[in-house]
Amino acid sequence: MSETETQEPVRLRDRIANGAFLALMGLARILPYERRVPLMGWFFAHVLGPLAGWRRRIRANLALACPDLPPAEIRRLTRAVPDNAGRSLAETYSGEQFTDRIHAADPLAGPGLPALEQAAAAGRPVILAAAHFGNYDAMRAALAGRGWPVGALYRPMNNEAFNRHYIPALNAISQPIFPRGRAGLAAMLRFLKGGGWLALGFDQFDDHGAELRFFGQPSKTVLTPAELALRYDALILPIAGVRQPDGLSFRVEVGEPVPHSDAATMMQALNDDLERLVRAHMEQWFWVHRRWKRRG
Repeated sequence: MSETETQEPVRLRDRIANGAFLALMGLARILPYERRVPLMGWFFAHVLGPLAGWRRRIRANLALACPDLPPAEIRRLTRAVPDNAGRSLAETYSGEQFTDRIHAADPLAGPGLPALEQAAAAGRPVILAAAHFGNYDAMRAALAGRGWPVGALYRPMNNEAFNRHYIPALNAISQPIFPRGRAGLAAMLRFLKGGGWLALGFDQFDDHGAELRFFGQPSKTVLTPAELALRYDALILPIAGVRQPDGLSFRVEVGEPVPHSDAATMMQALNDDLERLVRAHMEQWFWVHRRWKRRG
């Protein structure tokens, strides 16, 4: 039986949503790259963001984490945050146009870059602590452009129709990628044990995580990146694709390696580093996430 025959049937509403997305991307691809990316940013900022309730959620998160922000800055961020998300999606779906730009620029920089180069030379496994900041895929493309063995863990979308083109788009940027779940986890661990590099997110609420601090608030934080670094003696450091003022190019910032200690201390150091980065580029973190959930 073929792979297509074994796929789960797709719900009607998912087919409709996926069809609308493909139509939008099809129209966007008619435009040159330099116009396509800003157009998708505009659409997310002024159409999708308001319809999806993103502006309300951004305001709520900013009120909790940054209560002293001026109203004008809050208004700016309710548009700038979705704009960055739309640009990032357009870039991910631009395939070689995106990766070729990243490879040509070789935008890797920062105090942790020498440690990455040493790990590559030694064949040492690496945990790349990444966040929903700037464009996550800019980081993957930059590392792959150096020929370094970067893999990533991803969560398949709930919309199966969307997954059928989303996953190939991720694969086109760098490989391997591992789906969340038992089989994906086993393959991921084999890859890491063999000296691979793994990009792991750590900036979303994790109900089973440790209660650490982020923007001065208690924030349930996943410990897995630090636990894997300790188990496999892997280098662990923060990394982020920071969008530049032109809106199209990136600096891939490689942070200082996190010293091995205990998992909670290591992850708190990563939370602190991310907070510093977000405060410097407020519009580039995905403030839509429910990072600070409340019980009760």
